[in-house]
Amino acid sequence: MKTESAATLFEAFRQLKVLVIGDVMVDAYTWGSVSRISPEAPVPVVLAKNKEKRLGGAANVALNVQALGAVPIPCAIVGDDIDGEFFLNRLKEKGISDKGVITSTERQTTVKERVLSGAHQLLRIDTETDKALSAIEQKSLLAHIKNLLPECDVVIFEDYDKGVINATIIAETISAARELGIPTVVDPKKRNFMDYKGATLFKPNLKELREGLEIEVDPKDLESVKSAAQALQAAIHAEHVMVTLSEHGVCITEEDAMHHIPAHIRQVSDVSGAGDTVISIVACALAAGLDAQRTAALANLGGGLVCEHVGVVPIDAQDLMREAVAQGIFS
Repeated sequence: MKTESAATLFEAFRQLKVLVIGDVMVDAYTWGSVSRISPEAPVPVVLAKNKEKRLGGAANVALNVQALGAVPIPCAIVGDDIDGEFFLNRLKEKGISDKGVITSTERQTTVKERVLSGAHQLLRIDTETDKALSAIEQKSLLAHIKNLLPECDVVIFEDYDKGVINATIIAETISAARELGIPTVVDPKKRNFMDYKGATLFKPNLKELREGLEIEVDPKDLESVKSAAQALQAAIHAEHVMVTLSEHGVCITEEDAMHHIPAHIRQVSDVSGAGDTVISIVACALAAGLDAQRTAALANLGGGLVCEHVGVVPIDAQDLMREAVAQGIFS
């Protein structure tokens, strides 16, 4: 397809279905104010004023996909608990299908609870399990993936190392997707880092790149980044490796070349969820036929935009389209 205009690209997003495989969770927030220190311990006392729960993890990727205009289909596992019930109800409220979500009595739903005073995060409490899938859970999840895959245009692996994604899930999904001509994009974590062989695009951040290859990489030395990215690309046989470098922007490989896109100056409030936005934009842009360099530039822009908000929030498609035009990503 022709993608010479932002309007054409974003219209193409509306034709896409995106399978989102990974670790879903609930993001919980308690907002309040601090005016004193506790007499029980040297810690601030937060007077709670507001509490909220949101879809998080791979479900926030689904929200970003939906915000871009595409149809997300989450494929994941939640616990048979009150937070799992909240998760399924919130999916329904957001108009997102739950046909790929399994409820398991063997796991608990992951919850990340943040306590904030103004825009400052004081504490985070995680409730989770990261144990491996049981044989029954794995069989059920693979059946859901293979049943849903033929109706989708692109697959996102959103790995948070909570145990839902494993080497078998990865290998069988990528193999099935390749047979159907469906691209696969990956937001990895350490546990399964080298297992995504044959993925279309692999997107580690700088820390993940260093840990995954066990080498030092200097983000200010682009040759260092290029060497590491190309070594990773060769090792996992990926078509593209895209490395996010925080304030140093992003780099993406394309055949023997590497493109570097500098970061945009932002008033950063919270980096939580930025990676979810980046991988969502990458998946939709590649599925819609956008070239690698502009895909990286658009995703870099979107990741910066969501960092201007407190808490995990999906991208605003209209803001992204306006900024993409203003920054000259489209002619």
